[in-house]
Amino acid sequence: MLRAFGLRDNCLRRNLTSSGESSDAISIPSGALWVDLFAPTPQERDAAKAIFGIDPPTKEDMEEIEISSRLYQEDGGIFMTALVLSRTETEDPDCQGVSFILVNDRLLTVRYTEPQPFNTFANRAERQVNLWPRGDIIMAGLLEAIIDRTADVLEKVGAEVDNLSKQIFSGNGDSPTRDYQKILLRLGNRNDLTSKARESLISLGRMLAFLSQVIDLKATKDMKGHIKVMTRDVQSLADHTTFLSNTITFLLDAVLGVVNIEQSRIIKIFSVVAVVFLPPTLVASIYGMNFHYLPELSWSYGYPMSLGLMVISAVLPYFYFKWRGWM
Repeated sequence: MLRAFGLRDNCLRRNLTSSGESSDAISIPSGALWVDLFAPTPQERDAAKAIFGIDPPTKEDMEEIEISSRLYQEDGGIFMTALVLSRTETEDPDCQGVSFILVNDRLLTVRYTEPQPFNTFANRAERQVNLWPRGDIIMAGLLEAIIDRTADVLEKVGAEVDNLSKQIFSGNGDSPTRDYQKILLRLGNRNDLTSKARESLISLGRMLAFLSQVIDLKATKDMKGHIKVMTRDVQSLADHTTFLSNTITFLLDAVLGVVNIEQSRIIKIFSVVAVVFLPPTLVASIYGMNFHYLPELSWSYGYPMSLGLMVISAVLPYFYFKWRGWM
């Protein structure tokens, strides 16, 4: 899909949308300041190349992990690829590369995922007047939307972690609503999302550091302020992800410790019960032998005596364990 945005009524508005279903050639308006390619077709890539004069990076190019393959200048354009979170509301969050290419005063974005900030920024920019005159300013606004979205995700993760912590350390240890398996799965899912958020923030920080070096800050003083603010935000959020990751790791260890304690308690109960019933079983086994001559076989009080021995042999260990505090 191809979306082109240009100025109309001093607002950044969409002036071309292509679903990629047609095989006809696509022409991007010459006044487009931002072109967004989502899983582009060959026709859409050719249209972007015609107006920008460069080949948009492929998905394989965007998956390269080397810094030199993600941040570089070529053919008069500034190529930057950062990892961006998507599908954060699902049980399977994703973190894929998104390329930002600045050529003169125009911005080209290439992506194969659908992060929410792209639509959020596009909808908001349509209502804001005189704020998006150039591609670099548009990119700054888009990056701010991505950082704000990441902050919202981390804030939600923090609230969920606090709630899980209360469930784990609740005073009502025998609560039937407590399911440690679900808590473990939830903590693991939140840890995965936090790790991906940290990975995204680190890549955004590298991108901002590279951008501050290559862009003409003297000619764009407003961009210098944007980059400084975003760099500080990214760093503070990265520190917050470290805190959340450590908290989740602690809670995972705590859950496993609580589960082990409860299992040990259950095993202890079974062990005590087995020891309590072992002497009565021994007495019953002796008098259950099939020998013809037993001392108490013909005794009228033999049966009550055997029952009494079994009761006494069971009660004495029980009270001994209670006295030692083992039960």
